[in-house]
Amino acid sequence: MTSTPPFRFGTQQRHAPDAAAWRSLARRAQDLGYSSLFLPDHFHDAWSPLVPLTVAAEATTTLKVGTLVIDNDFRHPLVLAREIAALDLLSEGRVELGIGAGWMTADYERAGLTMDPPGVRIARLGEAVEILRGLWSADSFSFTGSHYRLQEAVCTPRPHTPGGPPLIIGGGGRRVLTLAAQHADIIGVAAKLSSGVVSAETAATAVRHHYLERLEWIRDAAGPRFEELELQVLVNLVYVGPDRMGFAESIAPLVGLSPEDILDAPVTLAGTVDEICDQLEERRKMYGLSYIVVQDSDQSVMQAFAPVVERLSGR
Repeated sequence: MTSTPPFRFGTQQRHAPDAAAWRSLARRAQDLGYSSLFLPDHFHDAWSPLVPLTVAAEATTTLKVGTLVIDNDFRHPLVLAREIAALDLLSEGRVELGIGAGWMTADYERAGLTMDPPGVRIARLGEAVEILRGLWSADSFSFTGSHYRLQEAVCTPRPHTPGGPPLIIGGGGRRVLTLAAQHADIIGVAAKLSSGVVSAETAATAVRHHYLERLEWIRDAAGPRFEELELQVLVNLVYVGPDRMGFAESIAPLVGLSPEDILDAPVTLAGTVDEICDQLEERRKMYGLSYIVVQDSDQSVMQAFAPVVERLSGR
């Protein structure tokens, strides 16, 4: 990228004890300076995303709400287009739609769904993205592909954002990152999850040289539009404190990496506020990663990380 993109920050949550706590969480994220609040889309203890995100949008005024990421195989794109358009309209344009091809084997097993090979799922995602864009932009939209067929379909309501909200597509493999580079507004650069589970194999693809390779794939596939893309990373391991090496040493036996590789991985942020800010500046320079989403389960990470957000947001 020829110019330095400004930092912004998001938090990925899973649920809250009740409605009041969820609204409070959303307001707290906004007050702490986070740009966005995300929910995942899995068939386990995380909430189904769309209703809670609507409540979060209603409880706030500037906070963006989004999915990180919704599984394309769980919803027909006409159904999803209408739901997201309504949320974008009612939130007055504060939606970011993260959408993926699906990766977690357990989701498909729990739902009794056939999990097609990655190439098939990614091709279906590509068709879904084309359908979403078409429905959000045209009065009626027809489409004939290998996976979907629509005849004069209409999206009601129309989204607040012309052409629909920003799309986030990400992953760790070349096929999905090529799709993202050609069609997404925001690209989530991630470890490779083709095994269908989070494992030591996944962790091994989260180290520096794999991320540098992924950035080359994105740059090659995006061509001139690369300068328009925002590059995002979901940070799974966050520790704000004085003993970053001790933190890495405690994680190392669980993921099969050296402490040094863990600290160097873009999915880890560890150390004092000063150290983390330095890490983020270095990684933005090295990878172009400027949209940082911290994974959380109980608001503790969101709160501890807030001084970093305050210092770097918009810089």
